[in-house]
Amino acid sequence: MYLKGTHLKCLTIASTTKKIHTHVCKKKSSCSLYYHAQVNFSCKCLSFEGYPYNLDFDFSVMAQFQNFSINNLGDPFIESNYGVHSRQFEVAVLDWFARLWDLQQDEYWGYITNCGTEGNLHGLLVGRELFPDGIIYASCESHYSVFKAARMYRVECVEIDTLVSGEMNCADFKSKLSQNPGRPAIVNVNIGTTVKGAIDDLDRIIRTLEKCGFRDRFYIHCDGALAGLMMPFIKQAPKVTFKKPIGSVSVSGHKFMGCPVPCGVVITRLEHVKVLSTDIEYLSSRDATIMGSRNGHAPMFLWYTLNKKGYRGIRKEVQKCLRNAHHLANRLREAGVSAYLNELSSTVVFERPHDEAFVHKWQLACEGSIAHVVVMPNVSVEKLNNFVEELIGERPRWHEGGGFRVPCVAKDIGQENCLCGVHDKKLRVV
Repeated sequence: MYLKGTHLKCLTIASTTKKIHTHVCKKKSSCSLYYHAQVNFSCKCLSFEGYPYNLDFDFSVMAQFQNFSINNLGDPFIESNYGVHSRQFEVAVLDWFARLWDLQQDEYWGYITNCGTEGNLHGLLVGRELFPDGIIYASCESHYSVFKAARMYRVECVEIDTLVSGEMNCADFKSKLSQNPGRPAIVNVNIGTTVKGAIDDLDRIIRTLEKCGFRDRFYIHCDGALAGLMMPFIKQAPKVTFKKPIGSVSVSGHKFMGCPVPCGVVITRLEHVKVLSTDIEYLSSRDATIMGSRNGHAPMFLWYTLNKKGYRGIRKEVQKCLRNAHHLANRLREAGVSAYLNELSSTVVFERPHDEAFVHKWQLACEGSIAHVVVMPNVSVEKLNNFVEELIGERPRWHEGGGFRVPCVAKDIGQENCLCGVHDKKLRVV
């Protein structure tokens, strides 16, 4: 049953037919509201740790562009009749990502999406169009947009079990492929799962497909929402590259890079996208995108960021995030808090706080018995230390009476990472 949340307290919109306020009063009232909204946003940013958004950016030099309705509708590579667009910025960004994933300029197609979900919707749609009778295979820890795509496209979806790390269990994948040998496989590969930041083993998934007889009957979409941009800058990380038989890769632009508006990038093979292309006379353009109108400001923000940081700047931020994530995981464990960190991830998973006010304050993402902090470039060591100190200070209060025993989260993060009385070497009582 669908449960509607509590209706948010909202602002009123004054009717133009009621002349209650003068123009000056309205202007003063609006300025006051905007000021309070700005203060509220600033306060929320100070205690923001649960979601993968990089808040460390400054686009004030581009403020003048907010006075333009910039719309990149249609194909990024073909101009439409609407002249206020930023295609030159968009294609430059797309070229950068195509090079990052080893796809030649004349072999790729892509566009800047409105969010990471749209990238998944597009990648899986290309797979569905190439293999209309295919089955979508995705791990149970895939982003919800993958299962949304299956429902939207009326495609059968088979969920694959995961290891404790959150990575796809290839033994279960092989078992479920063998149950449908006659139908092509459309596979969603996670380059960083939503909750644990786990990286699916792309090479092993490809070998499994080939061993099961799907050599030329599969399509792989890589969902790299957050880690898709981090992996190329981690020396020991396996490569996500179009030199391997993958069909598409998508990332979010507002996550690791940082952007004031949600956006993303999807790159696919030019030969594949032809199954979606349609000529639109009204636009005087061709279209193979999911949406119609597309935010023209986002490409400019992404172009600015890539030019400002460059490879060296991005690599430095990736290393900082991984280092700070290890610091957080170690501090939690030292304080007796069960915690887990995947090797190539900046997502630290730990026992769920037993206080919704604490969860709300730090804007933590929770699932079942666990929560996580995603260490982004804007999250400093000082901020992480403040979080840990408040957490360990509040824990005893949540379990008043008889002492606090560490909850068991072994099924979520593994026995070796659980510090409960059963799995730790000694009973921890606070």
